[in-house]
Formats: sequence, structure tokens, C-alpha cells
Amino acid sequence: MKDHTYIFGNLSTGEAPRNRAAHSDEVSRLYAYDMNVSELNATDKSLLEIHRKLRPGFGTETAVYGTILVSGLVAVSSAHGESSAKVLITVAATVLVFWGAHVFAGTVARVGDRMTDGEEHVYGVRLALRHSARRSLGMLVSSLPPLVVLLLGTTRVIPDEFANECALWVGVVILAILGYIAFVRRGSSIPARVLGTLATASFGLVFIALKAFVH
Repeated sequence: MKDHTYIFGNLSTGEAPRNRAAHSDEVSRLYAYDMNVSELNATDKSLLEIHRKLRPGFGTETAVYGTILVSGLVAVSSAHGESSAKVLITVAATVLVFWGAHVFAGTVARVGDRMTDGEEHVYGVRLALRHSARRSLGMLVSSLPPLVVLLLGTTRVIPDEFANECALWVGVVILAILGYIAFVRRGSSIPARVLGTLATASFGLVFIALKAFVH
């Protein structure tokens, strides 16, 4: 298997890329599939670059899952006028529990699996735990923006009810951005990108509608 460390660096250790000159071509091949980066506008190039840098903890499947989870928790927790402080505690505690369960399940499932290093190595408990925790990092990272908004409401930097509403819309924005990036990477047309963005954002919009209905 080709070693991409010379372009992307070591994502787990933060080691810098060894050949930055080749970076643009590899982003085109690995992130936009058959579309050249030169064909993208400045905004799309910036989004792909940010996505590449944040991908170890953001832009992964667990980040998408975490964003949807937090949006649902905020919608349910704040549906009856609870303070942003109570919503913050509920969401933070629940995310930690789900993250712990996700790490535990991943560890148990991976222990004893053979590594893909071409040698007869298997995952031990410690290595499986480390691998699972790294793969689950997105769930924690994706919950931070809504939690920061709720914290602003708790400390009365912004109005309490507005903080709950804003936390939900933050989730919508995150899902929309991740959806747009996914379709940019596919080299999709502008209409397809817009539809993909709306489709992913709709998960967050469902929770906003649910809160309004329950409230």
C-alpha cells in the first residue's frame, strides 16, 4: 500500500507532510476523486483544505453521528423551556456516555483482529482501545460547537432560550457543510452539491421541527 505520509503527514501523531509540493495533486486524487483541484473555486479549495486538516477528529462518520445525536438531545431537552444550563449538562453527560460505549464496543470488536501490516500481528486490548478511541474522537469534537453555544447561554453571554435555539442551528450548519464537502469530493455538479447539502442539513431541521411541535 502506498505511504501517503509524505503528503498528509501522520494523522495520529501530527507529523508534518514530507513533500508539500505534491499536496494539491493528492487532494485532487484522494479527496475530489477524478476532479482536479485546479477546477475548484477558492472557497471549495479552502473547504477541502480545512476538511483534510480536521478529518482525524471531524468530518468522519462518528462526527456526523455525534452532530445528529447532539441535535436530538438539545431538541428533546429544551422542548419544555429548560434552561441552557440543564440542557448543557444533559447533552454533555449523554455524549460522554455514548462516546464511552462506542469506544468500548469498538475495542471489544477489534481485540484479536489481525493487523493489515503484512505480518502476523493481532490487536491487543491496549492497541484496540487506542484505535477505537481515535476513531470515535469525532463524536466528541462535533459536540463542542453546540456545547460552547449552550455554555454562552449558561453564563448569560447570550439569552438563555436563544442559546438553545442557536445550538440546534449550529448542528444544521455543521451537517450542511459536511454534506457539501462530501459532494465536492465526488466532483458533483453544483445542483447535486446543493441537493446533497439540503439532504444532510435536513436531519438537523427535523429536530428543530420536532422541538417546535413538542413545545
